[in-house]
Amino acid sequence: MFSMRRYTIYLALAACVLFTLNYFRTEIKVASTAIPRIGSIIPTSGPKDDGKSSVEVVVPNGPFRWKDVPTRYPVTSFAAIPTAPPQKLPKVQFDFPIEETQAAATRKVRQAAVRAVFDKCWNAYRKHAWMNDELGPLSGGQKNGFGGWGANLVDNLDNLWIMGFKDQFEDAVKVAMEIDLSTATVDTINVFETTIRHLGGFLACYDLSEDKRCLTKAVEFGEMLYKAFDTPNRMPITRWKPQLSMQAQQVADETVLVAEIGSLTMEFTRLSLLTGDPKYYDAVDRITKEFAKQQTKTKLKGMWPVVVDARKQDFTQDSLFTLGAMSDSLYEYFPKMHALLGGIDPIYERMYNLSMAGAASHNLFRPMTPKNDNILVAGKSRSHHIDDPPDLEPEGQHLVCFAGGMFALGGKLFSNPAHVFIGRQLTDGCIWAYRAMPLGIMPEVFTMLPCPKPDACDWDEKLWADAVDRIDPRHEQRLPQGFTSITDSRYILRPEAIESIFVLYRITGDRGLLDTAWEMFQSITNVTTTPLANAALTDVTWSREELNKGRGIQMDSMESFWMAETLKYFWLIFGEVDVLSLDEWVFNTEAHPLKRRLPAEQGKLIV
Repeated sequence: MFSMRRYTIYLALAACVLFTLNYFRTEIKVASTAIPRIGSIIPTSGPKDDGKSSVEVVVPNGPFRWKDVPTRYPVTSFAAIPTAPPQKLPKVQFDFPIEETQAAATRKVRQAAVRAVFDKCWNAYRKHAWMNDELGPLSGGQKNGFGGWGANLVDNLDNLWIMGFKDQFEDAVKVAMEIDLSTATVDTINVFETTIRHLGGFLACYDLSEDKRCLTKAVEFGEMLYKAFDTPNRMPITRWKPQLSMQAQQVADETVLVAEIGSLTMEFTRLSLLTGDPKYYDAVDRITKEFAKQQTKTKLKGMWPVVVDARKQDFTQDSLFTLGAMSDSLYEYFPKMHALLGGIDPIYERMYNLSMAGAASHNLFRPMTPKNDNILVAGKSRSHHIDDPPDLEPEGQHLVCFAGGMFALGGKLFSNPAHVFIGRQLTDGCIWAYRAMPLGIMPEVFTMLPCPKPDACDWDEKLWADAVDRIDPRHEQRLPQGFTSITDSRYILRPEAIESIFVLYRITGDRGLLDTAWEMFQSITNVTTTPLANAALTDVTWSREELNKGRGIQMDSMESFWMAETLKYFWLIFGEVDVLSLDEWVFNTEAHPLKRRLPAEQGKLIV
């Protein structure tokens, strides 16, 4: 997450926009009455909207279905589902040779260790928090910040399948069919999070298992999420209040995080491809075209600011640009959409090339390190006018470690070896940050000192010390050499570093990355393991010796991405390289694998 200590203007934004999910149970309501499962919904109170809020909203008799809720702003002409014959794209995966016996044995032992951690976490969730969103790994309690729709369960259906837990998979799918979308534990639905976790989870479940129950549930979530697009300009309300949408006409927000409005494309497109219903693709294609139209009009050409105005469809006004938090998956989805559709729409390649040109020039920097390591970090830039050079803010984030894999994937898909190399440098930067910390775990947010030239810079102890003094004159932080500050010292079980290591391994075949991944896995599990599962950490700057003396840093938090993403990528990197091949599958930002459209001559999926 971004540094709230340094950018107070974004503290207010984060309070208003990022953390509105409420951890208490309320049913989705129309006025003061919960949505009935049978009958009609007649709003009787709530916000006025030009005198139209008292209009009767009639739902046919029978079980409540979101598709039966009337649309106020119907689409009269849908964009066609992209079903032209897919192109033969450049090969992504390395041509791996036959593996030596001892290397295979070591790899399998490591994969079994990852599987055992997943099994332990799943069983704890099954026992203590079944059908809830998350398990408290210390207390054994339950958390329901994502609607109470079993986020951890849905997020891990694909893991149960690929890891061979077939009985648990059947058990989980059976109860997942009971998820009731007429009620929720929050009054505000995060459309982005629900899309990547629930819709993406059910789509991956279907693509892997071909279990039609998963597709049926994906359609249910798709129908609900589609209602967030029912605005005059068809831009979605990313923090959506369903009960208000039934009482009054709704309009898109004026302050929207760019990742939340721009990262719905993969899931909605795949749903249209599987169902033949064009409305889902149409919904996100409108957004994509709006981004493309304004890409060269922002204050940093090629990139979009963190905050955009969906109501006015103005994506140009803000001044902060980053590949990190609040923007990340917008950019991540450009090469992935190209792969998903089989390269038949050139818009994603153009948007990727333009945005990465801007990012490479103005966001990436080489930090000064004691050993002059050839690494890159993805920072932030501020640009107040399109004609002024942006100002670099050399802040690194664990979240932005995904960028290494993104550049490498884009480099392969678009035949750009320079981007594969950039991807390796960014991934090596995250590996460096892990190894530099006393526990072997990278912190959430930090700053470093950029080299004056990108080719190399010798270590200058005084220059580094002066930079630290300017930020932390009292030397209250425990800073390894190279870091000038650690503004958020947590580790919240994030997946982005191992994600890029996995992608780079599959692309380059570098077996040294297997040892790096194992080193990282051991460092994480050595500190996060609890009697029940694994816990997020408050501060990774303490040493192992200090922890052995009784200092506690574990938090009662285990977000669903720990199992769904972090453990998935650890399991995959130690698995057979043809399992979920990057030439046949593409992962959404929650690590849910979706089938790529491939040419007919490859004998693969066409739809």
